Formats: sequence, C-alpha cells, structure tokens
Amino acid sequence: MADPKPEEFLDDIDTAEAEEFAEELMELDDEAVEIDALRAERDDYKDRFMRALADAENARKRSVKDRTEAERYGGSKLARDLLPVYDNMARAVASAERDGVSDEESAVIEGVQLTMRELLNVFSKHGIEVISPEVGDKFDPKLHEAMFEAPVPGTKAGDIIQVSAAGFLLHDRLLRAAQVGVSSTPG
Repeated sequence: MADPKPEEFLDDIDTAEAEEFAEELMELDDEAVEIDALRAERDDYKDRFMRALADAENARKRSVKDRTEAERYGGSKLARDLLPVYDNMARAVASAERDGVSDEESAVIEGVQLTMRELLNVFSKHGIEVISPEVGDKFDPKLHEAMFEAPVPGTKAGDIIQVSAAGFLLHDRLLRAAQVGVSSTPG
C-alpha cells in the first residue's frame, strides 16, 4: 500500500471531526428537545397549580360568604314564625289603649307590654327591624304591600291612608312587607 498523502489524511481528520461534531449536535438536539419538553411540562404544572390555587381561594371566599349569610339570615324562618306573635301582642296593647282597662286588667296589659318590649329587644339583637309606616307617608313598594286602594279627599295618589300590619327587615332583607292601604286620589 502506498502511504497516504497528507491531503487524504486531512480529509480523513476533517471527516472524522465532522462526524463527531454531527454526533455532538444530535446529542445537543436531543438534549434541547428534552429540555424543551421538560419546560413545557413545568409550565403545564405551574398553570395547573395556579388554577388550583385560584380555585381554592375562590372556594374559601365562597365559604366565608356562605357562613356569613348563614349567620345573618339563618334564623329568618324562625323570625317569620314569630311575627304573628308580635302582631297579636300589638293588637292586644292597641285594644287596651283604645278601650281603656280596669285596674285588674292593667297588670295583664302591662305584662303584655313588657313582653312585647322584650320581644323587640330580641328582634333588635338579631338584626330584625320593625317597619312602621305612618298615615301620610309615601308608599314604597320595596317596603310596603298595598292591601287596597281608595280615593281619600285631601291626600295624593300613593300616600298611605291606613296601616294594617307592620313590616320587618332582617338586616337588609325584607321578612315581611308592611301591609298598608294606599290613596288613589289623583293629585
């Protein structure tokens, strides 16, 4: 065999280096692809984590709101059931004041008045407010229920002409609208 010429030797070295370089590039490409895949997976996990964190925060806020509403309005059914007790006591006191009472009956009426005051204290303690419209007040459909309309001289349309029953608010929610009669007399 003949000795290789220096140019062939250089060609062999260049080819070997080129092949080695190509292999390194392929390895780098494989590593880059793997790194890109890991980054994408990391970003996906990060996105899922952030969504889960936001969902957890929303659930916490919802639970705080639900708990607050349950505390504020949970007793509304019981409160509604107590409203006829208030009505009956108010009628008893109004009747006694209108008709007058004997000395013997005055102690009973005083007991009813004390019981009514205590009931109002309990209502107040639990956020129940009495809506007591007066004759001549303007009708408010958010707070009043019109039981009837009648033309009454000397009034304007929409004026309250009679109060049949008081209304009640539980904090900012209407438990029962005040029942009123409303003037239909044109102004």
